[in-house]
Amino acid sequence: MTDRIVSLAALTVLELSPPEMVEIAARAGYSHVGLRLIPATPEEHHFPLAADHALQQQTLARLRDTGVRVLDVEILRLKPDTRIADFEAVLAVGAAFGASEVLVAGNDPDEARLTERFAELCDLAAPFGLHPHLEFMPWTDARDLTQAARIVEAAGRDNGGVLVDAFHFDRSGSRLEDLAQVAPTRLRYMQLCDVAGPRPDDMTEILRQARNERRFPGEGDCDLVGLLQAMPANIPLSLEIPTRQLMEQGVSALDRARMALEASRRVLALV
Repeated sequence: MTDRIVSLAALTVLELSPPEMVEIAARAGYSHVGLRLIPATPEEHHFPLAADHALQQQTLARLRDTGVRVLDVEILRLKPDTRIADFEAVLAVGAAFGASEVLVAGNDPDEARLTERFAELCDLAAPFGLHPHLEFMPWTDARDLTQAARIVEAAGRDNGGVLVDAFHFDRSGSRLEDLAQVAPTRLRYMQLCDVAGPRPDDMTEILRQARNERRFPGEGDCDLVGLLQAMPANIPLSLEIPTRQLMEQGVSALDRARMALEASRRVLALV
């Protein structure tokens, strides 16, 4: 794993402020972090990094001091009423942190409009050196790998990508043979975790698992070795593994970050 970028995703240690997260990532052995500039839900515990200049400076200082870098920023949602121009300030902050990737969620049932907005976002992001990645999630309007890849290809922008998250790959019923149809240039990074048990019939339960109850790589039922072998060699990994039960048991953010990294190393040794 010495040659592979491994990033600590915000959702794994969401209770931490961005400077604290950078410090924990450095202590646990990560090369990169992912910064959540926009909360995923209105109820989510959030540090307003995109708007708080002092917090930005503190985070930049911690990045400089530790040598940790930023892989991606999140989460930009494309909704029916989204104005892409409104994302410019967030993209500027992401670029200032040195990020190269942007996590995007598709929340517009009109696929043609979603495709158009994704293309527009790619155009806005290009001067910042950023690559928007449409993440498929089964409860969104980019439900699975096939649909996300179709949208990104139809958008036709060189800096557009598809984000594969092992949890969503499993819970959306996406297949390795579908992945073989995606151009490797569209796969610039991926999110790694594991999940236990069969796919629930209830989408609410899938969403609950996604936000609270993932497993460390190798401790669930996903074919992570097969998935990693199907992805581009040495693709950067974002470890996004929320484990609410461990949090409630008092396991520290540092220990959870270390457990995630150690488990990932064990899986990567099999690839």
